[in-house]
Amino acid sequence: MGERLDLQATPPEMLELANAFNGMLNRLEADFQRLSEFSADIAHELRTPVSNLLTETQVALSRPRSTGEYQDTLHSNLEELERLARMIADMLFLAKADHGLLPNPAEPVHLEREVDALLEFYEALAEEKQVTMQLNGAATVTGDHLMLRRAIANLLSNAVRHTSPGGTIDITITQARDMARLCVSNPGETIPANQLPRLFERFHRADNIRSHHGEGAGLGLAITQSIIKAHGGDVAVHSQDGLTTFCLTLSRSGRQGASHRHGADADDE
Repeated sequence: MGERLDLQATPPEMLELANAFNGMLNRLEADFQRLSEFSADIAHELRTPVSNLLTETQVALSRPRSTGEYQDTLHSNLEELERLARMIADMLFLAKADHGLLPNPAEPVHLEREVDALLEFYEALAEEKQVTMQLNGAATVTGDHLMLRRAIANLLSNAVRHTSPGGTIDITITQARDMARLCVSNPGETIPANQLPRLFERFHRADNIRSHHGEGAGLGLAITQSIIKAHGGDVAVHSQDGLTTFCLTLSRSGRQGASHRHGADADDE
């Protein structure tokens, strides 16, 4: 698969076909490489929780223990099992997305309401980190509100995790013609330009920048992209001068709205 047709030795009348054939081989080779990396990543991500479960269980069984000690072991194992369950559920979700099996309801979704509900959910964590979250704008789109909420939640979770204390996360909803755009911007370490195209790959986490801020498997942004694409939309990211912005673009119908504020200094307004 690594070989290509020699274009210099190809007759002129066959040059276009040879170029197309080489292009096909390039795509196939890239797909096989991604599949190989994906399999290796799955093995790596599953190895840690399984190893922890084995070690905890072996230690617990090495000698008789009190009821409290066994309970502590079970609680520890439960955390690892929950981590495995989340990872498997995320992988199954992505598999459904790949095969076009995600639900396709056409209900009106008020983006500002979904964001407001999520801001309330993350408010305690934001206050703990001394981070402010503010929302401006509103728009209504057509789709599945639970899936869209999940896509937005992944962006907000990342933003809260990577914003330094005292920073402000801005969520902006705008609309133009038949499209709505929701952008989440947070101050923090700039993501290197060579990492940006890979952020939406499964199990990928930008080296030395965002990977050390959480224990996620690196599937959140891949899920967000799958959800938005299932809604006929697009997702993009920009990171420069200490500000990272993720934008979701969706078909919409609706109105423009007001401004809301949550977080560390919400009472100041």
